[in-house]
Amino acid sequence: MNLAIAHTDLAALIERCEVTGIRLASGEREYETGAVLPAGPWQPLTVGLAARLRPTAHTADSTLVELVKLPDGPAPTSLAALADPLGDPDAVYLGQAASPAKALTTTPNYQDGRRIGLHVDNWDKLDYQTKHTGRRRLCFNLGPGTRYILLGDLDIRAICRTLYHDPENRYPHTDDLRAYAAGHQPLRCFRLRLDPGEGYIAPTELLPHDGSTEEQAKPSTAAFWLGHWPRGVLPTLV
Repeated sequence: MNLAIAHTDLAALIERCEVTGIRLASGEREYETGAVLPAGPWQPLTVGLAARLRPTAHTADSTLVELVKLPDGPAPTSLAALADPLGDPDAVYLGQAASPAKALTTTPNYQDGRRIGLHVDNWDKLDYQTKHTGRRRLCFNLGPGTRYILLGDLDIRAICRTLYHDPENRYPHTDDLRAYAAGHQPLRCFRLRLDPGEGYIAPTELLPHDGSTEEQAKPSTAAFWLGHWPRGVLPTLV
């Protein structure tokens, strides 16, 4: 398991996290064919599995998932400036994305509107050997509804090692995730709840991920930044 979620309160993590397997989209009008989706039904996170998500002494900050809340103190002059004091002067505000209610996954293909399912980002255009050093994504749920972050438990480098004898010269891509899933290889999908005002910092260049509003009656909007942030720059939820 490559997924590592920073936490000191095991019960708090278990309370907001569920797990399931994956399936491939086929013949579903709103999804790309072959998109990797949560299979359902969602199951409670066990104590044993939660303990395996704990980072080790070797977990690099750039590969760590953190569940965070908005910092205390005066509000920033603009939403875009929220990340300014977090330790990376070169952090980039990506803007906002509105998600409808009751969406199993939220990210569309902007060419035709079909959703792409679990995927890996490629903002930094890194190859296999450097993919784990990419910027992490900071996200806050602006509401009004609750939303989720979906995360696969294997990173895209591990997936490429399974698929290819010589992954070193590859540029890992969502297509590799889909090929791995099509080969019926094991992958868990975790669902972590984010209420309005809550968010995450996650290595979305490295981990299969997407947003979700499944089972939620209200839509929500998320705001996003990219940066190289050390762990612990924002108050933790767990």
